[in-house]
Amino acid sequence: MAPLTRRQLVQGSAAAVAVTSLTSLTSVKRFRPGSPGEELRIAVVGLNGRGGNHISGFQGLPNVDVVALCDVDSKVLARSKGELEKRKTEKESWAGGKVDGYTDLRKLLEREDIHAISIATPNHLHALQTIWACQAGKDVYVEKPVCHNIFEGRQMVHAAERYGRIVQTGTQSRSSTGIQEGIDWIHEGHLGDIRLAHGTCFKPRKSIGKVKAATPIPDHVDYDLYCGPAPNEPLMRGRLHYDWHWQFATGNGDLGNQGIHQMDTCRWGLKQDALAHGVVAIGGRFGYDDDGDTPNSILIFLAYDPAPILFEVRGLPHDRQAQSKGWGAGMDKNEGWSIGTTIYCENGHLVIPNSNNKSIAYDKDGVELQRWEGATSHFANFVEAVRARDTEMLNADILEGHLSSSLCHMGNNSYLMGKATHPDYIRAEIGDHGVGRESFDRLCEYMELNGIDPRATLPRMGPFMAFDPESERFTTHSEANALLTRSYREPFVVPQEV
Repeated sequence: MAPLTRRQLVQGSAAAVAVTSLTSLTSVKRFRPGSPGEELRIAVVGLNGRGGNHISGFQGLPNVDVVALCDVDSKVLARSKGELEKRKTEKESWAGGKVDGYTDLRKLLEREDIHAISIATPNHLHALQTIWACQAGKDVYVEKPVCHNIFEGRQMVHAAERYGRIVQTGTQSRSSTGIQEGIDWIHEGHLGDIRLAHGTCFKPRKSIGKVKAATPIPDHVDYDLYCGPAPNEPLMRGRLHYDWHWQFATGNGDLGNQGIHQMDTCRWGLKQDALAHGVVAIGGRFGYDDDGDTPNSILIFLAYDPAPILFEVRGLPHDRQAQSKGWGAGMDKNEGWSIGTTIYCENGHLVIPNSNNKSIAYDKDGVELQRWEGATSHFANFVEAVRARDTEMLNADILEGHLSSSLCHMGNNSYLMGKATHPDYIRAEIGDHGVGRESFDRLCEYMELNGIDPRATLPRMGPFMAFDPESERFTTHSEANALLTRSYREPFVVPQEV
């Protein structure tokens, strides 16, 4: 594939460009949407869950029109298409007109009149779909985590750079003025040196059940396209949609689902622009035996200098009594919040709740010093950057998404390299590391309160693995480098050269 000139990348080109890794595309035109008054035409890909938010988020912006939808489930596609066309007709401020539907993204990308795509598909599809879109001359808004593994995230960064595309990560906290101002305030030194970034994802996650045989795939689902880069194997869970989060073949557990938001604010708070130089994880899938294989409870230590990240995920409530009363109201809290980030400093701390619009500073005694609130549209930020052809305008450029997503993957990598380990041995390994010891003791107490004996149901402890942020590879336990990517199947291969 011949590289594009700078003129082609910046201004767009009407010349056909060969796309070798996307065989269904022979030639496409590069577009530049132009002035703010020119209509920006967008397609949304993946219509369950967040996909509906993407449709509303873009369709409500001035001179933006969602003209096409894509989903491998034809029933979901037909429903979403009908709903959008109805809303377009009824809402005067929205552009009206027909909405086109596709099950295969590759066919949609042949459309020369679509400027950008917005991706809300399962995690294992994000990278390949983003790379395909960049190669096809489209800008991309892609949900978190942007990638299924570390290799994919870096290839997405390369693709955006090579093809001059605007690629936004769906970590909408980055468009919160309330969070930005609070983080800037501690970076100015008002609370002294930063000592620790602590992220928590205490979110209720019940069992997904356990099937005795493969679940039949409905006729209205193109299962080969659904599997994409993942193995096309029988579906061994009861529900196709959403529960893919809890199987490593397609998802990354709650660490990569909800936790990515808090991991991002942890890294943001530490002002780190590279991956950590080491990681260790301890956890398990506790409280039930089901078809999920991602941990529902895990603690992760990511080594940064001078301040590290401690991250904790808990999918069970505080105790068995809370289980009986309803999980949602019975989750553990840290600094008053079940899901959030706390940046601990020498003279106080900054709390960033899971509200995406505020942060609160406290002194050493827990007295509130100041709070900041407010947020702008993350979708609008993407549109502004697309119109200006300026990646620096993005609040969450694809590089930011790659780094924060990959910290989650590092934690899962350590977990997958681990083995069931007696708590006494884990404590001996932790030694005098205060943060590590306290967090592991909290994990054991949480297990016991939920009726799980950590001496009988042993937690899995991963090794501490050193990591080179420059090469993005493990320098100890080199066998873990196999987890940085996956075995792809044709034609759904994330390319070595984009």
